[in-house]
Amino acid sequence: MARNIVYMAVPMTVAQLINILYNVVDRMYLGRLPGHLALTGLGLCLPIISILMGFANLCGMGGSPLCSICRGRGENEEAERIMGNSFSLLLLFGAALTVLCLIFRRPILYLFGASDVTFPYANDYLTIYILGTLFVMISLGMNPFINAQGFSRMGMITVAVGAAVNIVLDPIFIFLLDMGARGAALATVISQGCSALWVLKFLTGKKAILKLRLSALRLQAGRVRRILSLGTSGFVMSMTNSLAQVLCNASLEAYSGDLYVGVMTVINSIREIITMPVQGITSGCQPVLGYNYGAGQYGRVRQGIRFTTVLTVGYSVVVWAVVMLLPEPLIRIFNNEADLIAAGIPAFRIYFATFFFMSFQFIGQSVFVGLGRSKNAIFFSLLRKAFIVAPLTLILPAVGFGADGVFLAEPISNVLGGLACILTMYFTVYRRLDRA
Repeated sequence: MARNIVYMAVPMTVAQLINILYNVVDRMYLGRLPGHLALTGLGLCLPIISILMGFANLCGMGGSPLCSICRGRGENEEAERIMGNSFSLLLLFGAALTVLCLIFRRPILYLFGASDVTFPYANDYLTIYILGTLFVMISLGMNPFINAQGFSRMGMITVAVGAAVNIVLDPIFIFLLDMGARGAALATVISQGCSALWVLKFLTGKKAILKLRLSALRLQAGRVRRILSLGTSGFVMSMTNSLAQVLCNASLEAYSGDLYVGVMTVINSIREIITMPVQGITSGCQPVLGYNYGAGQYGRVRQGIRFTTVLTVGYSVVVWAVVMLLPEPLIRIFNNEADLIAAGIPAFRIYFATFFFMSFQFIGQSVFVGLGRSKNAIFFSLLRKAFIVAPLTLILPAVGFGADGVFLAEPISNVLGGLACILTMYFTVYRRLDRA
């Protein structure tokens, strides 16, 4: 089990890290423009980007574990139908989101914390990014079906293709052609288009075990319910992340101004980078756990849970120590402005104070999703961000903590949400598998 999980997890971890480059590289380049307004403007778009990714996860992370379970049972035809229905849902969601976001982008950005100063930067980036929504849906939503078939290296290459294009195009569009935020968005859209084409080429090609066929695209109500039910966990996690980002940006804008919204943008960028290996490991275990669960190999499922837990917690503790010791060099990756660094260092240490507890949330979530326990997965997706972070983000600044209260909400939620999730998984899944 350890070997199988590592075989899946290493390429998926690399793929997750590369995937972050889509937006993180944009922030790194925009942070080099004079001042911090371009970086802050991009930060205001992150909740909307999280929402788009949430719909991709709704279909991709909902359908791919079901494919793994069906493959474990030898039901490859049903697995293909699940994949085809997931693709159809991605197209429908992508088209609807493109229209809605284009129409309502101005009120949404102001609702999410934009000011008259930062709105032009956010609007420039978001308008172009939205036009590539279908590319995001296909590349992010269909790549899990490549991993579910055991082709994790191919899944990694899918992401790497787009990231490489983005890294090359960003400096050309932003600096050479002087397009600023619009150039960053255009580079991202083109790179996501390349990834989407790569995914479709593989899933319709000869190497795929499960192929994307026209006959499987017709939606069937029962199948759609199963996909959306299991995918709701990843969807809710993206939505609650978006909600937390919106509340953070709005609270920081109200209590401390645009500078602290820029600080939060940098913090979110670092968080995305250091949590990607955790997501890669836990995502890599899901098809392995799902396949063995479908085959009735419960002892191997328990073995996989143990290995994933040790690996994930070990990584998180090491990274937590590094982040707490070296905040300034990490902040300078994105911005060298003295005022942003001065404000960012204490905020950084507060926000990441209990980072390693977050790994417990990812472990529990991955087990629930991998074994098809959608209700548990949905509840714990809501618990940490919606029921803990969101209220604390509003309450703590109002009772005297100011901007520090916004950053303090995260470590509190890591402890409470992380422990609740992993302990529930232990008592309701791990121990019961021993008696199955």
